[in-house]
Amino acid sequence: MKNESQWLEWAKELQDISQCALAYCKDKFDIERFQRIRDISAEMAASVVDMPFETVRDMFCAGTGYQTARMETRAAVIRDGKILLVQEARGKWALPGGWQDYDRTVRENAVKEVLEEAGMTVRPTRLIALHDYHRHNEFKVRFPYNICKAFVLCEYVSGEFQPNIETLGCGFFAPDEIPEALATGKTTKEQIEMCFRAAADAHWPVEFD
Repeated sequence: MKNESQWLEWAKELQDISQCALAYCKDKFDIERFQRIRDISAEMAASVVDMPFETVRDMFCAGTGYQTARMETRAAVIRDGKILLVQEARGKWALPGGWQDYDRTVRENAVKEVLEEAGMTVRPTRLIALHDYHRHNEFKVRFPYNICKAFVLCEYVSGEFQPNIETLGCGFFAPDEIPEALATGKTTKEQIEMCFRAAADAHWPVEFD
C-alpha cells in the first residue's frame, strides 16, 4: 500500500486535471464526469489530511482555470545583527508573515504583515528565497495544495510592537538567541539561519526549489 504522501499527490494531480478540464471542455457529459473526478480528488485528500470533506472541498476545489500554488510571504527584518521574530498566540515564534493577499505584490505583503504583527514599518530590499512548503517546513497537516514561501530581506524603518489579535509580542534575536519554540510550519531554524547568511552577503543568489 502506498503511503499517505503518495495518495495526496495523486489527489492533487486528479484535482489539477479536472480543474483544467472544467475550464475548457464544452460537452455537458464530460463536464459531469470531470466534476465527479474533482469530488473524488477532494474525498481522497480529506482521508489523508484529516479534515472534513466539506472543508477540503471548499479549499481544494474552489479555484477555476489552471491550478497554481498559493503564495506566502515571510519578512526577514534584521537590525543590529539581530532578526525580528513574532510570538504567536500559542506561544511559538516565527518570522512575521502570512498568505499573500490577492491584490498585493510580494513586497507589499511583506510590509503589511510586519506592520500588522509587529507594529513596525519596514523597507523590503532583496528576495532571499522561494521555498516549497512541503520540502522545507514541518507540518502536522499536509495541505491539499502546493505553497510557495517567499522570504524577503527588509530594513527596519520605525515603530514598535502594538497589541493585536495575531501575536503576543515580538523581539530581535541574535543567531545564538533563537527560541527553541519555533512555529516550524511557518519558520524553521534553518530558514532563519539562511536569512542571516543572505543579509551578510551582498551578492546572495536567490535560493529556490
